[in-house]
Amino acid sequence: MDSQGTADEAGSTATPWQRPQALLLNFFAAHLLGRDEAVYSASLIDVLAKVGVGEHAARSTLSRMTRRGLLQRHRSGKRVYLGLTEYTASVLQEGGTRVRQAVNREWDGHWTVLGFSLPETRRSDRHLLRSRLAWAGFGPLQNGLWITPREVDLDQLLEGLDVADHVKAFRATTLHPTDIQEMIAETWDLEELAEGYRGFLRRWDIADPMASAQDVLPQQLLMHTQWTLLLRKDPGLPVEHLPSDWPAVRAEHVFLRMRSVLAPQAEREVDAIVERISLPARDATDPRDRQGKRTA
Repeated sequence: MDSQGTADEAGSTATPWQRPQALLLNFFAAHLLGRDEAVYSASLIDVLAKVGVGEHAARSTLSRMTRRGLLQRHRSGKRVYLGLTEYTASVLQEGGTRVRQAVNREWDGHWTVLGFSLPETRRSDRHLLRSRLAWAGFGPLQNGLWITPREVDLDQLLEGLDVADHVKAFRATTLHPTDIQEMIAETWDLEELAEGYRGFLRRWDIADPMASAQDVLPQQLLMHTQWTLLLRKDPGLPVEHLPSDWPAVRAEHVFLRMRSVLAPQAEREVDAIVERISLPARDATDPRDRQGKRTA
């Protein structure tokens, strides 16, 4: 399941980081992750209104996210409150680590290499697997062979796909005469990645983000959402093999600075408009941890 929901909102004319589901997930990540709380549904509609989302679109998004297991309903009297499911909380927790580091400065020289071969009769499974691989940061090195510099949770990657018998995966290093920079340029669209970061800098690299002390929450949500969606497209390529002027370096600095500046006032605004209830403490252990993971 794709927590950012780019596919289910594909018909929207909004920029991806302005879409209601992505904004809501970033709201929960910034203000409720790690807390056993649920938010009054009307409060969530008020939050989305601050970033220009109409009531009908907001209600439809909340309903869809609940149906798909991203949010869970809780009742208190006649009111409906919405909280994170265990699955969504775990995805956001993992994402929280990534948002702090867009630049891969500590690459160990290893690639995760995944090869697969599916018959023509399973064309739809092949398409789904390719989509999962691209979403996880893999790039197609050649037909049926994909690579990423990240270590990957294979169980999570292949969950729900009946393809395990057709997949081989391992960690490997490159050998001479492979040119790593040339391989990266042939496997990923570096210009598209760079333009995404340049767009972020054009919007958020400003001298005084607190020039207006009111309505900081919308700025925070839009910035966080644009940033997280950028990182979802970034395979985490090692910085030593990227151009010297790689814009993610500056963009990472700007995001961390803006996040620190905006967070206190945004939290005060949330306290003023959001009604919450406490929930019983959940088991913080990821179910996959209890069962064991396969990684490559």
